[in-house]
Amino acid sequence: MDKKLLEILVCPLCKGPLKYDRKAKELICKPDRLAFPIRDGIPVMLEGEARHLD
Repeated sequence: MDKKLLEILVCPLCKGPLKYDRKAKELICKPDRLAFPIRDGIPVMLEGEARHLD
């Protein structure tokens, strides 16, 4: 995942920062408790595609 891209990406819901989980290949939004997948190197920033975190 490109560092510069990570710096500009924000959660599409709350506009907050995202944490990159390299192992799971996801971008995590802690306030919304969502994990957005990264498929083929492309972040999928759709709420319907996000996984809810416990």
